[in-house]
Amino acid sequence: MDLLRFATAGSVDDGKSTLIGRLLFDSKSIFTDQLESVEKTSQDKGHGYVDLSLLTDGLRSEREQGITIDVAYRYFATPNRKFIIADTPGHVQYTRNMVTGASTADLGLVLVDARHGLTEQSRRHAVLLSLLRVPHLVLCINKMDLVDYSEEVYKKISAEFTAFATKLNIPDLEVIPISALQGDNVVQRSENMTWYSGPTLIHHLEHVHVASDRDLVDVRLPVQYVIRPKSDDHHDYRGYAGQVAGGVLKPGDEVMVLPSGMTSKIAGIDLFDKEIPEAFPPMSVTVRLEDDVDVSRGDMISRVKNAPEPSQDIDAMICWMTTAPLRPRQKLAIKHTSNSARALVKDIQYRLDVNSLHRDLETKELGLNEIGRVQLRTTKPLLCDPYSKNRTTGSFILIDEATGVTVGAGMIND
Repeated sequence: MDLLRFATAGSVDDGKSTLIGRLLFDSKSIFTDQLESVEKTSQDKGHGYVDLSLLTDGLRSEREQGITIDVAYRYFATPNRKFIIADTPGHVQYTRNMVTGASTADLGLVLVDARHGLTEQSRRHAVLLSLLRVPHLVLCINKMDLVDYSEEVYKKISAEFTAFATKLNIPDLEVIPISALQGDNVVQRSENMTWYSGPTLIHHLEHVHVASDRDLVDVRLPVQYVIRPKSDDHHDYRGYAGQVAGGVLKPGDEVMVLPSGMTSKIAGIDLFDKEIPEAFPPMSVTVRLEDDVDVSRGDMISRVKNAPEPSQDIDAMICWMTTAPLRPRQKLAIKHTSNSARALVKDIQYRLDVNSLHRDLETKELGLNEIGRVQLRTTKPLLCDPYSKNRTTGSFILIDEATGVTVGAGMIND
């Protein structure tokens, strides 16, 4: 069954957690005891309704404050598709959590409150989703029940956001008026908004086409593990396991192993205990080669005439994720696909204001949750592509060597 990963974003109190609770509830993806627990908590709080946001705000501090802090992952399915939801925080100080949740998403879902319209946070999240190259965006205008299901309010917010989105790299945008609390246009079509002829949210999520978003041209298989069972049944077995990051692999294809440059042909592709005729993103497979080539973790299998350029000079947009600022001459560990190296910060070119898209060229450091363009020099060549071409081989994380903590996430520029 097809899988869609989507990330929710929006200001505090726009109703993200309620919307996800509504999706889980109306698609019958929650257990009876979960519902009973939520009903009891709602009663204890004195609500006259079932507070579906309690289904997702799992941390006690989240429930007490009524906000989302960490990225909460939720899973549900309909007869047409499986879903993984990354419920990301709305507060400015949790921008790094938003970047984490949206980095692997196929679709971004931005909520706005119909009473307040677009806020600074709505724009900030749209910019972040565009920076992260999330290919599909849905703007949900929530709480339509509090503006009497007004078509004028919907048209005004829709026009304002569409105009803003033209400045960003958003190839696919859908605007849906909903009421997460009442259930209008979430799973069931609203009888209160007969003027709206577009899809319900769940219909759009079920049918948005994501297969073509992945790079099926440039073959990229970062090797994570070399499999040598050395058992009596598989005495000579040698396979190279990893998650396909791009292209389509088939037995008989001529491939190159980088960085050595050695070439061979694919002898077979295994998935668990069976051989398969082809592999494509995001499948995790084991590839066998016809020749005995030296391959180890961190190497990459690609096409002979379409290989990534090894580079030690990395130009990237970085989201900084820790309180100690990022400064030039700093040394960090870098992890790119299954490869690891050390990196020196050569230069910070500018800091990006994610509200106005203004570039601050005078900046000399990046603080917590700030995004900027940075030049790095690595101790060994990395096999990377531009992030705009491949979100897997075009991204990396930076790690503080002293603590082992992830301090930055990067997207490699063209």
